Amino acid sequence: MNENLEAVIKEICQKYANDSARMMDIVRDVQSVSGGVSKDAMRMIAAVVGVAQVEVESVVTFYAHLSEQKKGKVVIRLCNDFIDRMFGADRVAETFEKEFGIQFGETSADGLVTLEYTPCIGMCDQPPAALINDKVVTWLSTDMASRIAKAVKEDGGIDKLNLPNGDGNNAHPLVNAMVHNNLREKGNLIFEEFVSGSALKNAVAETPVEVIKNIKASRLRGRGGAGFPTGMKWEFTRGADGDEKYVLCNADEGEPGTFKDRVILTEAPDLMFEGMTVAGYAIGAKTGVVYLRGEYQYLTAFLEDALQKRRDAGLLGKNILGKDGFDFDIRIQMGAGAYICGEETALISSCEGLRGDPKNRPPFPAQKGYLGKPTSVNNVETFCAAAKIMEKGAPWFAQKGSQGSAGLKLFSVSGDCKKPGVYELPFGTTVKELLAKVGAEDAIAVQVGGACGVTVPPSDFEKEICYDHLATGGSVIVIGPGRNLLELAHSFMEFFEEESCGYCTPCRVGNTLLKRRLERVIDGKGMPEDLEYMEQLGNTIKSTSRCGLGQTSANPVLTTLANFRSLYDGLVKKSEDGLQPSFSLEKAVGLSESIIGRKSIHHHE
Repeated sequence: MNENLEAVIKEICQKYANDSARMMDIVRDVQSVSGGVSKDAMRMIAAVVGVAQVEVESVVTFYAHLSEQKKGKVVIRLCNDFIDRMFGADRVAETFEKEFGIQFGETSADGLVTLEYTPCIGMCDQPPAALINDKVVTWLSTDMASRIAKAVKEDGGIDKLNLPNGDGNNAHPLVNAMVHNNLREKGNLIFEEFVSGSALKNAVAETPVEVIKNIKASRLRGRGGAGFPTGMKWEFTRGADGDEKYVLCNADEGEPGTFKDRVILTEAPDLMFEGMTVAGYAIGAKTGVVYLRGEYQYLTAFLEDALQKRRDAGLLGKNILGKDGFDFDIRIQMGAGAYICGEETALISSCEGLRGDPKNRPPFPAQKGYLGKPTSVNNVETFCAAAKIMEKGAPWFAQKGSQGSAGLKLFSVSGDCKKPGVYELPFGTTVKELLAKVGAEDAIAVQVGGACGVTVPPSDFEKEICYDHLATGGSVIVIGPGRNLLELAHSFMEFFEEESCGYCTPCRVGNTLLKRRLERVIDGKGMPEDLEYMEQLGNTIKSTSRCGLGQTSANPVLTTLANFRSLYDGLVKKSEDGLQPSFSLEKAVGLSESIIGRKSIHHHE
């Protein structure tokens, strides 16, 4: 067995030129063949690519989709974020556990199935959703869960269920996904008709410096949420020392409630690739890398096909469009389930075959990024906008949107609304206007910017969604009547506690302490002093954490404290001795009562 495994590993490593920087691809392929990446496999990989075994192990143990232990033939990853639980994910989970006779986090004794929870998989507009191996199943019900379980037990998979395909390219032979675009409102930017090469022809007619001037004149800012001026980032990268430069596309949209990049990748990948190629020309790069989140594995064959068509058309490769020396090509780098890799330096680490650890800044990626070379990292939507700017001109783009936020923006809308989905709207649209479009005028709150964003109260629904007021990478979660906003905050804190890379103490420890204190308040055991403690701790986490995750992870608590203070005040109570009861006899005997089938009798002195 070991000899066979060694031969397989040698073949896989050779496929990637025995390059340790392709470690993510190597371990993913090994797991695909073996069901896991064992200690023996790690040792063999390390020997072939020439690194220490601990370096391989650090990758395997970091990413949620990788495992040292062999997983079941069928891995069911059920999304259990707040939105999916709003729409019945817990009931679906109970059905799976009952059908397979195992708990989540376990593999069946016969090795057939593994049940796992996973955070947002980019399907919040069609919840509950799950990944069954790499196949997406949406709008799950308990009946559907039973059908899936029966198919897995009888057929070893779900292929015979003949699940329906979604709309658009989700029905493409290379996709075949039960996913709906839910593209509710198209602006005239990303999803209008686009002729391949039209933006690139205009770009190569100018010098790279002139292209960057056009992008700067358009006032395009990064669409990933941070909003850094795109032209300035390209200018810094082009001007950095070194002849070898890179363009990286961040397609790792792991922010809860975000799925607009999924729709771009499905319906407009050519536009994204064109924008990357324009960037390559502008900064002087020869290589582009799309970092695609592991949850979007089902799109890889389709995206690879789109890339090959561009090569065949002379839009990628050597001397593009006849321009001597303009050589540029793009490859896809798969992720493996790590929210932190949405942070640009952690994404770079992952592309380099390492744990998704953020890097210290400075130096910034524009100075020293991928493989230590100057690198421009931009979001999927940003590259699309750049291509349209080069096609139609900077003034056309700049006159759209608001004064401080030019252009249109894609919003991923989910939660308690009649029409969840993707909306392309001008920057400056108010929360109230957006709620009217999606059918959610009775919302009690709106989470703008995902877990790391702001919980907006009705009193602020007149605020504009733009960089100057309510910034967002795209996520808009509608919270309707009857929902518990503190449970929302708690769900997000659980998410951040799990997704922290663990490098720095404020984030690693602080988020856990903050979550525990929030739990105390929710349980009715909190005191007024706890609210002050949470506020101080949250601000400390924000100001002392190393990267963007920790710098925003306390927002679920801080923004609900600021905007919904009465919810907290109603749960805490003053105590004369500074103590609150922490033991409940009723809860303590609850399990035994359920086992014996009767209530206990308590005698109180």
